[in-house]
Amino acid sequence: MKKLILSTVVLLALSLSFTSCRDTKKTEEAKDTVEQAVEKAGEHAEEAAKSVEEAANEVVDKAVETAEGAVKETTDAVEGAVKDATDAAGEAVEDAANAASNKLKEVGGQ
Repeated sequence: MKKLILSTVVLLALSLSFTSCRDTKKTEEAKDTVEQAVEKAGEHAEEAAKSVEEAANEVVDKAVETAEGAVKETTDAVEGAVKDATDAAGEAVEDAANAASNKLKEVGGQ
């Protein structure tokens, strides 16, 4: 009876020691896997942040280019309008001067 109990205790101790080693290895493997996953997630997050930053810079550059183009077009349009207004005013002054001259000739001639 003593041998049976001692044998059972020895077998139980051996089985627990083997089971304990396996759990430790699995735990370490799981820990390593989690660490690797966290590192990869961090790398992907950094890459995503860089992509977002690059896209934002491109959008800003395009907006600046578009604004510069709009300012140039507006400046050209204003310069054209000023030139047209100046020409029209000059013509109006000439027409008024001619009309006044003609009126004076009419009044002086009669």
